[in-house]
Amino acid sequence: MKLVNAMPAALAASRSGRAQPFSEVVSENLDAVYRYLVYLTGDRVAAEDLAAETFEKAFRGWRRFDPHRGAPRTWLCRIAHSVAVDWFRAEARRQRREETYMLDAEMLEESVFSDGLSPDLERALHRLTPAEREVVALRVLLELDGPSAARVLGISQTACSTRLSRALNRLEEEVGDVRD
Repeated sequence: MKLVNAMPAALAASRSGRAQPFSEVVSENLDAVYRYLVYLTGDRVAAEDLAAETFEKAFRGWRRFDPHRGAPRTWLCRIAHSVAVDWFRAEARRQRREETYMLDAEMLEESVFSDGLSPDLERALHRLTPAEREVVALRVLLELDGPSAARVLGISQTACSTRLSRALNRLEEEVGDVRD
């Protein structure tokens, strides 16, 4: 009898086949799950968020918990592990996006349009919309005539002329603003 009293309430409940109230499971295991997540992630703030997510998932699945299959702490640690793995995957994706962004930013710093352009004109070209840059490239850099550029863009000759005119006006304004 002393052995049963010495056991944690969760283990005693699992041996007797009774389900322990979820609130008791939380109060008995919150610190342990949090410490486990701090150990896994090395980040206390992330561990707090992951512990909250763990207990939310546990609460939603509490009806399916079977005390005969294991102790609540084991079940919670399995959920925490799953939540942490998802977090690590998301962090890896975030880091890849940031690295890609940094590479893109470095490439933007390099001259991508043509050697010999002034830095002001280079920055102004970056500020154009993709459609404006495309019409400038076709008409100015590749020296296509109006009808040919319009066919490439899939727009009318009038729309092509208007887009080119607007793009050149924006370039002139951008370069003029920098010089002022």
